[in-house]
Amino acid sequence: MKLIIALIQPEKLPDVKKALYDARVYKMTVTNALGCGQQKGFEETYRGVVQEVNLLKKVRLEIAVNDDFVKSTVAAIIKGARSGKIGDGKIFIQSLDDCIRIRTGEKGGEAIG
Repeated sequence: MKLIIALIQPEKLPDVKKALYDARVYKMTVTNALGCGQQKGFEETYRGVVQEVNLLKKVRLEIAVNDDFVKSTVAAIIKGARSGKIGDGKIFIQSLDDCIRIRTGEKGGEAIG
């Protein structure tokens, strides 16, 4: 079992969700996040004052999958999120020791579904 964490551009979320649904991955957690990477932010002027914006809006996806779905899930995220420009995001893959479905008490791969 693996936990896949992806940080993507907010406007790419519909494309990533469609690609994941096409890959038969339906369960995910989506949260808004702020961060900076190679983009390093930008400067904007508000009421005559220059402000540096170095924390940019991102969307964080967390998807727990069984081992046989890791490659297809990662491929779907890349397909939906890639624009070829700086700031497309990152994907992290972590080992997942256990998973327990609260409603039924199922454990491991059965709980992930």
